[in-house]
Amino acid sequence: MQTKFIFVTGGVMSGLGKGVTSSSIAKLLQLSDQKVSCIKIDPYLNYDAGTMNPIAHGEVFVTEDGGECDMDIGNYERFLNQDILKSHNITTAQVYSSVIDAERKGEYLGACVQIIPHITDEIKNRIRKVAEDEKLDFLIVECGGTVGDIESLPFLEALREMKVEEGPQGVIFVHVTLAPSLDVVGEQKTKPTQHSVQELRRIGIQADFLAVRCSMPLEEKTKKKIAMFTNVTTKDVLSCHDAKSIFEVPQMLYDQGIMDSIFTKFGKVGMVNTSANWDKWNKIAETMVNHEDQKIKIAMVGKYVTLADSYVSVNHALKHAGAEIGKSIDIDWIDSELITNYDELSNYDGILIPGGFGIRGSEGIIKTANYAREKNIPYLGICFGFQLAAIAFARNVLNLEDANSTEIKADAKNPIVDLLPEQKDISDMGGSLRLGANEVIIQSQTNAEKIYNSTKINKRHRHRYEINKQYIPEFEKNGLIFSASSDDGKRMEMLEIPEHKFYIGVQFHPEFNSRPGFPEKVFSAFIKASSEKEF
Repeated sequence: MQTKFIFVTGGVMSGLGKGVTSSSIAKLLQLSDQKVSCIKIDPYLNYDAGTMNPIAHGEVFVTEDGGECDMDIGNYERFLNQDILKSHNITTAQVYSSVIDAERKGEYLGACVQIIPHITDEIKNRIRKVAEDEKLDFLIVECGGTVGDIESLPFLEALREMKVEEGPQGVIFVHVTLAPSLDVVGEQKTKPTQHSVQELRRIGIQADFLAVRCSMPLEEKTKKKIAMFTNVTTKDVLSCHDAKSIFEVPQMLYDQGIMDSIFTKFGKVGMVNTSANWDKWNKIAETMVNHEDQKIKIAMVGKYVTLADSYVSVNHALKHAGAEIGKSIDIDWIDSELITNYDELSNYDGILIPGGFGIRGSEGIIKTANYAREKNIPYLGICFGFQLAAIAFARNVLNLEDANSTEIKADAKNPIVDLLPEQKDISDMGGSLRLGANEVIIQSQTNAEKIYNSTKINKRHRHRYEINKQYIPEFEKNGLIFSASSDDGKRMEMLEIPEHKFYIGVQFHPEFNSRPGFPEKVFSAFIKASSEKEF
């Protein structure tokens, strides 16, 4: 079967939920027994998200094959419960680099290389290659940015061309827009949507569906007005109103008849009986809400707390683990640079330190890790939180006052954490970390083995520094053990304090493997330990 394409664009402003809309449509198709995946187009000149500031752009999501991608790739994985390859994140830099390299090699046979057709052809080729390589029934392509942005124009032109090339039953456009409600007048305003669609039509694209973000369900009169001014039928103007959980959005869209419309527009007659699939998904979606009377308070102490999306996968992983035991997770983001009263941490059921880089806020993290150890509060340290937990132990138990990471203090007398050997000659920042999935070997008869119920796991990494092995005997003599390693024992991957209620650090990023209904095991163990009150 020839792959059908659904292109998702956005207007008015960023942050409306194109990623959730794309993921939800993909989920609906998957529940209809279709083979489906998603692509994210990011029209920036960064080659990938690896060097981007998480406070400004959100988290860098790492794929199994080592891609540093936009966080929407994480949304796709969580909704579909399937791994997405780095080729599914297409950026301006990747496209232009390929075309320029080809031109330098003389592959255009003397042609004048232009945006159209060479750049647009490269975009189309990348999209079609994913579809062909994975033999997809449907491919959802989310175009980042908003209509009217100069950066997005080559991508939108490529998508317009694909509509012509694939034919009317080969491509559908879904446009995500906004209908704000002003408290003063108490009316849903349609002008932002009208103007956004007009801009889309100006560049030759007619939306088939409008996914309209709004605080309350779209009123029928609002739908009719939008339909009249946008050339979209009323039934295809979809209300995307606020929900308790993003995992409720597929049902919201389904209830408005989107699947019947999609299959009709693509010329597919009848729908696959998917009641069994729906039952499974709805049970999962239901577990993500309605636990407000059963809360577990988690302190997330980190460097990038001013933007919740900086740690979006960690936030989701905690909630997945809470849902598993019927609990809601109440997360307080605490800036590690500003924390001074560590006794306030005793008000929390658990403490989590997420990933990070650099000196800023590191002392606050070290003191937090030590406080959790001393007060027997469940602790989970991820990547940076793993490394700094080891430093905290070295300073306060091994009495190595100058214990540090060479990332933080290059001339530390006791470099507990040091640069990976293969990183010493690397000058480029982008794409140069230890990235992607690596096999991790767990020691038997450890808490780590109990958590994973295995001595062998595969986990995703994103780091440049590692535990200095020369200190391990002293650590283990004093009650902290390194219970997992990789690369034939060269790299330490997990630490634990067996006598502690729950004290685990991991060099890898378990949050990238957590899915609703299938929480990552170290998060499950952490939340379970945090839920066990002492009387």
